Amino acid sequence: MNPETKICQNCKNQFTIEPEDFKFYEKISVPPPTFCPECRSQRRMTWRDERSLYQRKDDFGKDIISIYSSDKPFKIYPRDYWWSDAWNAMNYGNDYDFSKTFFIQFRQLLESVPLSAVFSNNVVNSPYVNHVGFLKNCYLTFASWECENVHYSNKILGSRDSMDLFLADKCELCYWLIDCDSSYNLFFSQNSSGNSNSFFLFDCKNCQNCFGCVGLRNKQYYIFNEPNTKEEYEKRLKEFDIGSFKNFRNFRQKFSSKALQYPHRFAHLINSPETIGDNCRNVKNCYWCFDLRDNVEDSKYSIHGGVGMKDSYDGYGVGMCELLYEGIDSGVGGGSREKFSVVVYSSNDTDYCFNCEGSSNLFGCIGLRNKQYCILNKQYTKEEYEELVPKIIQHMNDMPYTDKKGRVYKYGEFFPSELSPFAYNETIAQEYFPLTKEEAIEQGYSWKDPEPRNYEITLKTEDITDHIKDVEDSILGQVIECQHKGACNEQCTEAFRIIPQELDFLRKQNLPIPRLCPNCRHYQRIKQRNPLKLWHRKCMCGTKTVYKNTIEHEHKAEPCPNEFETTYAPERPEIVYCEQCYLKEVV
Repeated sequence: MNPETKICQNCKNQFTIEPEDFKFYEKISVPPPTFCPECRSQRRMTWRDERSLYQRKDDFGKDIISIYSSDKPFKIYPRDYWWSDAWNAMNYGNDYDFSKTFFIQFRQLLESVPLSAVFSNNVVNSPYVNHVGFLKNCYLTFASWECENVHYSNKILGSRDSMDLFLADKCELCYWLIDCDSSYNLFFSQNSSGNSNSFFLFDCKNCQNCFGCVGLRNKQYYIFNEPNTKEEYEKRLKEFDIGSFKNFRNFRQKFSSKALQYPHRFAHLINSPETIGDNCRNVKNCYWCFDLRDNVEDSKYSIHGGVGMKDSYDGYGVGMCELLYEGIDSGVGGGSREKFSVVVYSSNDTDYCFNCEGSSNLFGCIGLRNKQYCILNKQYTKEEYEELVPKIIQHMNDMPYTDKKGRVYKYGEFFPSELSPFAYNETIAQEYFPLTKEEAIEQGYSWKDPEPRNYEITLKTEDITDHIKDVEDSILGQVIECQHKGACNEQCTEAFRIIPQELDFLRKQNLPIPRLCPNCRHYQRIKQRNPLKLWHRKCMCGTKTVYKNTIEHEHKAEPCPNEFETTYAPERPEIVYCEQCYLKEVV
């Protein structure tokens, strides 16, 4: 079988389906996709609201925090009640109607079956969280697991007493980290591991008491990659005094410029043979994969997840499964052949399901647990199910759903974005594929305008005290203006408060009061990361750059001939090295 070039239904660009892709699609009995990998990823993301929270009434009239705003046409139950045996999602089952498209019937069921207010499991004193498990005393933390006293953070594992983190693992007393792990007392750092008592690190490992450093290993008392004595370091650090916002801003700018003077690894692929993508650890034979970890094998087009996933395509927030296809927040707890799924755990042989767990042989079901042989939440015998499902698949092909932009959805396509329970800017699609309101509407997505806010700003951004040591307790009662003032495209809340735990942390660590609301801070961290895209490039070692190698490389004075796929676009200013040249300089 030869590769086949197709035109994406959505963006109209070409994409290639490789022979191994056809084998995978045949193995799970689905047709090849009609959307390119990037548009498929964007479409899945429109079904995941991570951080848009609303205060509203549930369907019992009680105040709750929910990811579904009150203007949505859904029945909302408190999370604990939803998981109880007090109700039965099977009571909302329907016969399949061959006079309507499948996706219309699924949306009607979605508006009928009660939904859980948030996605959470085993949380204590943490009402403002979502897509989380085993949290205690956390605030505005999302997509995280086993954390305590972690605030304003996203995608965190096993961490505590930290704030403003993105993709961090086993961190304590840390602030503003991006893609870091196993760190203590680390601040304003990225792509670093095993560091402590340091500020402004990029791509550093096992360092302590360092400031403004790039690409260091096993060092201490370094400032901007230059060695210092212990006494010199402590004296200069005191003089730097980043408890002042002005000082912090100056050093942040200096560090950003400094980082451009050193080689950047073309991709962060740790113990990941035969893998193309970025930020992957302990994975094997994966392509176009990002932020995966721990024993992922033979998978493609997947983001954020892993933990034993095998032979799977097109996932976000997925793991512990095999033969998964087009899934978001699915596969957790094991499972096989979860296809076109949204929050489906520990299940086998499911198609087009939403928030189901511990089940098998489901088609178009919502909110089911420990069920089998169900279609649109109606029970069938094994024989009836196996007879009806092929007829439904044929019906989906004979009577496909067509969205308002003319995109056609037959069997094999993920749920249409316009049927999502969320507006585009409520979802993670806005984080990775940002659009303006006008662009979103023109492309056929819905848009959520800000909810009315009944507060008055009492502290302007420019009036925030510069140094944390001069900030009084009264700031806890202030409604602080976000510096973006709602003019950005980052789910800006326009104003924010400082919580007591935050003020205490900033004082102890001598860090300035933030000038942006939590959402805008989150978006700044995302902007510091590379995009979920790949470019084919050549190694820049041996070319005319500001960096001079410290030792001779195999290619000697000639430019390095190595080529690779990287998330660094060609027009970016970073110096990008291949793995061999990079390791020569940092090890």
